[in-house]
Formats: sequence, C-alpha cells, structure tokens
Amino acid sequence: MDILWGLLTLPYAPVRGLTAAVKVIAREAESQQYNPVNIRRELEELDRAAAAGEITPEERDRGQQRVLERLTVPAGDPGRTPSQGTTGTGRRPPPARRRRADRQGEQRRR
Repeated sequence: MDILWGLLTLPYAPVRGLTAAVKVIAREAESQQYNPVNIRRELEELDRAAAAGEITPEERDRGQQRVLERLTVPAGDPGRTPSQGTTGTGRRPPPARRRRADRQGEQRRR
C-alpha cells in the first residue's frame, strides 16, 4: 500500500520539498531576527548613523523602538504588535488577573 501511495503522490513531491525548504528558511530567518548579536548590531548601527548625522535623533529613537518592540512581541504571535490589546510589556496579563479586573470594572459600572 505504501508503494501505491508513493506512486500516486509522486507528482506532489516537488511541492512537499518546497514546503520543507520554506519552513527551514522561515525558522532560520526568525532565529536571526531575534538573535541578540543582530539586535545589538542594529542598535549600534542606529547610534553610529545618528552620530554621523545621517539620521536625526528622532529617527534613531523610532528605529530603536522598532527593534525593541520586536523583542516584546509574544512568541508564537508574530503578527501582533504590543499595542494590540496587551500590557506595556507586550504580554497579556494572566487569566486570573484579567477576570479580577473584569469584576472590578463591573462593580464600578454598578
């Protein structure tokens, strides 16, 4: 049965290979994005560009904020930014704390 299945799905082998390659590339890109050495290099590059007058201090601050926000996005949720319904740390409060806050909000409304 495995031989038959292999023969029937043979035309899809390039797609499976491409999918595996894309997963490996995505995993490597993510590890490079969160690598402390690369983050430090980006921050130093922003400081060097600001010192050389290539960018303004405000642009440097915005660049630093972008780099640091990348660190505060919860793992497994790359599409979400810290300002989308999370606390200042980029993490949602634990469920017990949220329920307590919800109860306190209800009591204030009454």
